[in-house]
Amino acid sequence: MLFWIIAALIALIITLFLGAALLRGQSGEVSPAAYDLKVYRDQLKEVDRDLARGVIAPEDAERTRTEISRRILTADAQLQKAKSEGDQPKTATYAMTAIVALFLVGGGLFAYTEFGAPGYADQPLQDRFAAAQTRLDNRPSQAAQEAALGPSPAPQADAEFLTLMEELRAKVAERPDDLQGHQLLVRNEATLGNFKAAYEAQQVVISLKGDQATASDYTQFATLMIRAAQGYISPEADTALRTALDLDPTEGFARYYLGSMLFQNGRPDMTFRIWRNLLNDSPANAPWIDPIRTNIEELAWFAGVDYTLPPAATVAEAAPLRGPTAEDIEAASELDASDQAAMIRGMVSGLSDRLATEGGTPQEWAQLIMAYGVLGETEQATAILDEAQTVFAGNSEALAVINGAASRSGLAQ
Repeated sequence: MLFWIIAALIALIITLFLGAALLRGQSGEVSPAAYDLKVYRDQLKEVDRDLARGVIAPEDAERTRTEISRRILTADAQLQKAKSEGDQPKTATYAMTAIVALFLVGGGLFAYTEFGAPGYADQPLQDRFAAAQTRLDNRPSQAAQEAALGPSPAPQADAEFLTLMEELRAKVAERPDDLQGHQLLVRNEATLGNFKAAYEAQQVVISLKGDQATASDYTQFATLMIRAAQGYISPEADTALRTALDLDPTEGFARYYLGSMLFQNGRPDMTFRIWRNLLNDSPANAPWIDPIRTNIEELAWFAGVDYTLPPAATVAEAAPLRGPTAEDIEAASELDASDQAAMIRGMVSGLSDRLATEGGTPQEWAQLIMAYGVLGETEQATAILDEAQTVFAGNSEALAVINGAASRSGLAQ
């Protein structure tokens, strides 16, 4: 109510000032006739002084008085006419005053009703922070969000792959302690778009690993939940992200998604700080760099921060890629056959799972293709090549990197 009182008073004061200006017109200006009258009266006094001093003859003085008096009568008539017109404003002036008043008061009321927020309470900063915390504390759970979204569409895949997936699910169900089986299930369910099944399998992976579960494992778990909820970050995903950061405070995707979660719940100021630090700390080829650079300036505006986006770093300045390198795989050749296979598969599996759930750079996809080539798994390498070509379709530079790795691995393109 206080807002309406203040707004009405301001509109009324402005209307009064403008109306007074219109009604006053040019009344403050001196009329030329009034000035002439003053001059003529001064001339009469001058004639009397000249006559008294004997400067002019009485006959000349009389003729001069007569001429000046005639001019005084004319000027006085003009002055009276000007006063008469000035004291009686025209109807148009009143009409204009009314229009101005109607525009200021009525137009302002209409504009606020249409484009403003009538009845919206004042929101001091501390109240907004409290509201954001309440929203954060009471946001829907993962299950509630998935229920609200409804069932996911049926996966689109060839019949042979779907048959293999049914066999994989059956085998994993028969061997609930098979870590590798669950990891394979996570990857393939995510590939099909069954993100709920994928994060449920990832939850088992974390349980089986126990204290050996890594920050990447928890980030992958959170990422799959976020995808299942179509971008919404639930309390369960939030917990997984914070666990990942407890294990590794530099975990990039966990920091990125934590910032997104805070923005979803009304704290753009905290999101901005997290993303700004992540942008400064990350290599140029990190997968979260592009979305941060695209949105951080608008985010800074929401946070009330004057921020200038730094120039983009070149890929040459990027940190080394994560995942097995050719040197890693060659080093494994010094081990016996069983240890060699375990080492290589462990490195390849980690990179493969991360690319399937988090995505990655062309160089990382190229590494995975070459790794499968070294292992002699040509079919798997070809499948990864096809998937990478789909992911980077239209990006000639990325495809050149990927196809080069395929050629070095002896794959047909």
